[in-house]
Amino acid sequence: MPEESPTVLVVDDDPQMRDSIGQLLRSLGMDLQLFASVSDFLKSDKPDGPTCLVLDVRLPGRSGLEFQRDLAAANRDLPIIFITGHGDIPMSVQAMKGGAIEFLTKPFRDQDLLDAIETGLARDRARRANEKALASLRERFEALSPREREIMIQVTQGRLGKQIAGDFGLAEGTVKVHRSRLMRKMKAGSLPALSRMADKLKLAPESR
Repeated sequence: MPEESPTVLVVDDDPQMRDSIGQLLRSLGMDLQLFASVSDFLKSDKPDGPTCLVLDVRLPGRSGLEFQRDLAAANRDLPIIFITGHGDIPMSVQAMKGGAIEFLTKPFRDQDLLDAIETGLARDRARRANEKALASLRERFEALSPREREIMIQVTQGRLGKQIAGDFGLAEGTVKVHRSRLMRKMKAGSLPALSRMADKLKLAPESR
């Protein structure tokens, strides 16, 4: 499946700045959405593809830095590039500590903005790919039988087949069959690969 096209979201209450950024990005064939305030942004539909946000620091209502905190509190991982006409060092430090890609002071070079946008979109592509891979991993784990799930957890905790057999009252050969089956279903080529999958799934043994 082709990847959804990326979208740049721009929130700035200065209509001239919005138009200038809009013209620049459209000239490069980028999809974008322009907003005058955070409240306008919140009323809009989220794009489907990779996204980054160009956000003015000083806005009517919620400021850009306040909105950055809101997004973090909501666990919404949206790459942010701050732009401002009135920046200072404490403000830029706060923005960067909050995970911002860049903090640009107006007037900034077009190339600096474009570089930051490319970095932001690359970060969002990577996040989306990781989430997709994790969802696929969860699906495979949930497709295992309850016994296979139990044995996968035990195996990836470093327990031997005979120990697992003793715990569950099974023959050691039966444990080996389950292990072979679950590794095939999980598409794990080795026990270390299976262990890495268990780490990503944050699997822990149930108390018995």
